[in-house]
Amino acid sequence: MPAETPALPAQRVTLITLGVQDLARSLAFYARLGWVPEEQTESVAFYDLAGMKLGLFGLEALAADQGRAGAQLGIGAVTLAQNFADRAGVDAAFAQAEAAGAEVLKRPEAVFWGGYSGYFADPDGHVWELAHNPFWDLDGNGKLTSA
Repeated sequence: MPAETPALPAQRVTLITLGVQDLARSLAFYARLGWVPEEQTESVAFYDLAGMKLGLFGLEALAADQGRAGAQLGIGAVTLAQNFADRAGVDAAFAQAEAAGAEVLKRPEAVFWGGYSGYFADPDGHVWELAHNPFWDLDGNGKLTSA
């Protein structure tokens, strides 16, 4: 009798896919941030995020893949975030994003919850937060080790 596969935890994410208008433009933007696709075809690119993946997929193709061909997919209602060990890391990454052509939404500043953060949007309006949270520890790979 085959061994049973253990149940996976319900509370997890393995892939985040961003719908983009122009894959080549988005690939160029993320390359300027220092990102390198792990896998790429003419219609989709995947980035390794140390335990999960980020995908860039054409908007129309994503809508069709979702079973909603022709749907107008929204943007900006979700924030993706990168945490850094200190404020200097936030500032350096924010400067790199701005130099890469990101739309500055809010420059990094001290925030009400005791941390430091700023926001930018990629060429398709996907919002990123760059933050230092003094209450969360990061390992050497930038993964959260406590929350």
